[in-house]
Amino acid sequence: GRSSARETIGRVAAGAVADKWLAEKFGTKVVSFVTSVGNEIIDPEGMQHPSGRPWTREEVDQVGTLRVLRNPATGWKILTEADVAEEKERAAKQKELDDNDEDTFVKGTEAKESALPAYIDSEKRIYNRFGVVLEGNKKPSEKELKLLLSEELVPVRCPHPPSACRITTLIRSVKSTSDSIGGTVCCVCTKVPPALGEPCFDKLEALLAHGIMSLPATKGFEIGSGFEGTKLRGSQHNDVFEAVTTDSAVKLKPKTNHAGGTLGGISSGSDIIFRVAVKPVSTIGKAQDTVDFLGQKTVLAAKGRHDPCVLPRTPPLIEAMTSLVLIDAALIQLTRTGNGTTMSDQNQVGLNSDPTSQANKRHRAE
Repeated sequence: GRSSARETIGRVAAGAVADKWLAEKFGTKVVSFVTSVGNEIIDPEGMQHPSGRPWTREEVDQVGTLRVLRNPATGWKILTEADVAEEKERAAKQKELDDNDEDTFVKGTEAKESALPAYIDSEKRIYNRFGVVLEGNKKPSEKELKLLLSEELVPVRCPHPPSACRITTLIRSVKSTSDSIGGTVCCVCTKVPPALGEPCFDKLEALLAHGIMSLPATKGFEIGSGFEGTKLRGSQHNDVFEAVTTDSAVKLKPKTNHAGGTLGGISSGSDIIFRVAVKPVSTIGKAQDTVDFLGQKTVLAAKGRHDPCVLPRTPPLIEAMTSLVLIDAALIQLTRTGNGTTMSDQNQVGLNSDPTSQANKRHRAE
């Protein structure tokens, strides 16, 4: 249908081209990741790399992927050819074992299940269903771990494993009820050149909101401090500038970034940071009352396979639309300055030129 997420394939393809151009021209990087699903929110330390820098896409994918650990006590194991010779029958039996273990997992009580290993991350750390690292005698031995490892990877794209565990547990619980759930993603754009955007209608944040909100299932957009910023006083929220001396010049930069990378609708050279709300998927397997075109009562229940949560699939779409908005703004600014070869110097106002000198050149030409 027209609202299907399948239409985003063209955006992602075009966004990949824009992404490459921005990276080669300015070194711009656009990275998005999941920050919440339902009431499960990423811990603050997960918002950036432990070193203090932003995450890379590779790190989001690696750190934000978990492997599910199963419970042999439910009768679960990985079937081999020795167990069931025929491949098709073996796959059906394996699914039956997986489904039985999954049913036991989602019905488990907190007291009983908290000590059981549920996930393992890319660093081989083992967690329970609530994202608590299992250590000491609670941690399974190498021999025991081999019996727990499933082939199921969960690419949550939340780059904080404890938070990713809680999010995954919630999604599995929602899936078991044939329902769906929404959440939020964050996007961080680094090395964005200054002077992109307009001071009035086509403010850069307005263009970003326009692009992002055109994606299916998006329901909210906030940049910088967003709604939380409404709780601050002006003296707290203002981004105070400081002078940074380099070998060649003195550069002005804000101490904080409550504005989210724009000032007066124009990029400031600071990181652009915004968040997007994504609603629960409308198509669910749970039967719901409705009416037909004649107004008669009926029941609607979707058939087939449907994701209980699309948040893990959302970051590539956010990144693509963001790159498309930024490349449009950059090309417009290049047209103004009349020179598309030296936009990479962020110390120059207007990307690559002094507006006064440009005006003088035009005046002399006339």
